[in-house]
Amino acid sequence: MAGGKGTRLRAITNDEIPKPMAPVAGKPILEWQIECLRRQGITDIVMITGHLGHKIREYFENGARFGVAIQYIEETTPLGTAGALSMVPQLLTGNSFFLVFGDVLFDIDLIRMERFHRERKALATLFVHPNVHPFDSDLVVCDENGKVLKFDSKHNVRNYWYHNCVNAGFYLMNRSICEKVPDNTKVDLEKELLSSLISEGQPIYGYHSPEYIKDVGTVERIQKAEGELTSGFIRGRCLNQKQKAIFLDRDGTINKKNGLVYQEDQFELEDCAVEAIRKINASGYLAIVVTNQPVVARGLCEVADVERIHQKMETLLGQKGVYLDEIRFCPHHPDRGYPEENPAYKIPCHCRKPDIGMLEDCAAAYNIALEESWMIGDTTVDIQTGKNAGTKTALVLTGDAGNDKKYNVTPDLVCQDLLEAVNKILT
Repeated sequence: MAGGKGTRLRAITNDEIPKPMAPVAGKPILEWQIECLRRQGITDIVMITGHLGHKIREYFENGARFGVAIQYIEETTPLGTAGALSMVPQLLTGNSFFLVFGDVLFDIDLIRMERFHRERKALATLFVHPNVHPFDSDLVVCDENGKVLKFDSKHNVRNYWYHNCVNAGFYLMNRSICEKVPDNTKVDLEKELLSSLISEGQPIYGYHSPEYIKDVGTVERIQKAEGELTSGFIRGRCLNQKQKAIFLDRDGTINKKNGLVYQEDQFELEDCAVEAIRKINASGYLAIVVTNQPVVARGLCEVADVERIHQKMETLLGQKGVYLDEIRFCPHHPDRGYPEENPAYKIPCHCRKPDIGMLEDCAAAYNIALEESWMIGDTTVDIQTGKNAGTKTALVLTGDAGNDKKYNVTPDLVCQDLLEAVNKILT
């Protein structure tokens, strides 16, 4: 979708080139996109052009110079973010296609996303991720399997906690979705087409990933992206590259230990948590929370209550411009003798720390090299978990400060708090 005027980029485009041709580190945004697609075997490309579209044609021609084959659709009148889809099927060679907006920079493992789409038999799959400004972004609300339940508009008055799950403007769609778009009609992709399909219960899914994808529709964002491109940060976040993570305990590490936290009012961030996670976000490490939450098996609350606490955590962090790449929790009781009235918790548990199920699951999902990763926590259970998983470990002297004494283990680092631990890891 390469028809944007780029009003916010006028200082760069001078209205002489369309927004997708704005240069980033010496190349148009579209060229960076094509390189990423070609690198993963996507060589048939359709460009939908509008404002100053001839500039795009003059530069890319038929695509041969860039190792791809390009066809063009020209919008003579603006058709919104989905209206032109009615013209796409005649140019497709397969049953599905990626839909990319022309003002985003990305490096995504497309094979993983396509596998997710296929396994769920999705009609459309949205790339969703956490970002640094969820408070003014359109959010996507998904169920535990990733099926999209609704969109949460940035214009809503959000007097509630929410997950930092943002629609990134990158899609994988079945060609049949194009048949739902009337000819020569202005249609909004999210508000009209996808929202209608979601309300019908159609299989629309959100593919959650920590990979790099950002709208570079302002001068400031382009300047930041140039540094991230040239440093290799963008390429390094693609999940076809090995990742490294900093696994974070929750209670006593990120938030203050107020006994067993089972109500959202009990949740309070440690003073240094925001700055520590900000540094992780900028470092190339993934920030992943792994936490035991036996409050569910104890009957103190339900899984939904734990989710609400995590929504509060994500909201508070997002308000300060930081995010977590993933949150995993184990709701099982520490003892194997579960009460008869809770038969659901009699299942064998391999996820409760110091077992390493949560870390292994994240390693598989995000291609993480555990030996290059860290586990930070306030208990010897956290340190033993890291040892069991093969990560390096850091004990923080907040929360329990290692006084649980459940395991006789020595961490690689002992630090006053999460911020000191992150600083030492990154240096």
